Amino acid sequence: MKKLVNFSVKMMLVGIAISAVSCSQKSSTTGWNYNDKKNGGFQVFKNVEQATGPGLVLVEGGTFVMGSMEQDLMFDQDNLERRITVSSFYMDETEVSNINYLEYLYWLQRVYGQDYPEVFKKALPDTLVWRNPLSFNEPFVDNYFRHPSYQNYPVVGVSWVQANEYCAWRTDRVNERILVSKGILKDNPNQVNEDNFNTDAYLAGQYEGMVKKNLKNLDPNGEPTRRVRMQDGILLPNYRLPTEAEWEYAAKSLKGNSKYENVNEKKLYSWNGLGMRDEIGSGKGIMYANYKRGRGDNMGVAGYLNDSYDYTGPVKAFLPNDYGLYNMSGNVSEWVMDVYRPLSPEDKDDLNPYRGNVYNKPQLDADGNIAEKDSLGKIKRSTDYDTYSNPDKRGDKDDESMYAYGVTSMINNKARVYKGGSWNDRAYFLNPGMRRFKDEEASTADIGFRCAMVRLGSSNGKKFKKNSPNK
Repeated sequence: MKKLVNFSVKMMLVGIAISAVSCSQKSSTTGWNYNDKKNGGFQVFKNVEQATGPGLVLVEGGTFVMGSMEQDLMFDQDNLERRITVSSFYMDETEVSNINYLEYLYWLQRVYGQDYPEVFKKALPDTLVWRNPLSFNEPFVDNYFRHPSYQNYPVVGVSWVQANEYCAWRTDRVNERILVSKGILKDNPNQVNEDNFNTDAYLAGQYEGMVKKNLKNLDPNGEPTRRVRMQDGILLPNYRLPTEAEWEYAAKSLKGNSKYENVNEKKLYSWNGLGMRDEIGSGKGIMYANYKRGRGDNMGVAGYLNDSYDYTGPVKAFLPNDYGLYNMSGNVSEWVMDVYRPLSPEDKDDLNPYRGNVYNKPQLDADGNIAEKDSLGKIKRSTDYDTYSNPDKRGDKDDESMYAYGVTSMINNKARVYKGGSWNDRAYFLNPGMRRFKDEEASTADIGFRCAMVRLGSSNGKKFKKNSPNK
């Protein structure tokens, strides 16, 4: 609750900063006044830092060596060490929990359940992932996702595709809440079918909502008021899955191991040292993560359980890493955005590396305008194949033809990377550099996810003074 209050306060301050634009500002190139209706109404807003969305933590970017420091026991040779740089970004403090996903399902049922029940059904986690013919897991099939005892446990049984849909839904709900908090829209709990807030549709002028008070329009040829635009700095960018590089960078969290750009100690896991237990202080002997210690040992001995959890544990059950992120090693593995390729570490760029960068642009009508939204209230999009198929434009060093056997194997554009070890893995897989993959439609009892968001503006939230040659 405290974080939500802080977020609302931050957004209120952002709103004050945006509305309090000085009319005395002038262009340094033309001398004309900004924000002056008599001069055409070109608006310039004060430089405000991006607000931190609900549930997110700022991960300050930098350079690090990506890849596994462990022996390649699987002989895949697909995670060779390589120095890269990752821009600052935001990441969820915890894995997405059952209660978070239940909120999503409730909204889908309320808005689409009457006329489009298939939307709700497509989003349901597969609880049968707990079934095992030689293990008594039926109580988890029936209770893990919905019983309140597990509401703060990570959601599982969710595919890569479903995780992306959740991220899109979360973007819209957060941005709608921002507009309501700023007094631009009124609460509307009766949204149904296409009449629901969608960020893209709102920005394209295809969602009006229950307007309380729009922004003042300084364009002398326009209406007196206007809707919010992305360049106003009010709405947040999209929630999304983290890239593989972002996830690994955040998990290694070398922030606490560096001084003057020197990394004093590498990390095998998301904590320092080679052991799996706390070695100092009052927590000495306590496990750092939820994992399988050995064959048949999922939780330890009664009276002194090592990690206390036979399957998953609560999303805040263990100590966070140096970025304040929980369970980046253990508990559940996590989906990331990337398409899997064995040679990705060698092929991808060294700045914000990512494979799978297909640009989906809005569909246009005959007049060149954004096409009418669909029956679910979403803007229709299609892949920009001209950019995607041209290596000079997309900068990708391989295409599907390099992996011709991908037609009948997992090595294709539907194979997605997942990172981190889980409750069902040995310590070897808790190394953040480990990379595995599954089909994007697959789901298991040991893979969950968390969301991320791009960071706009300064890398660490601070404003720097210009360097003076006289100092």
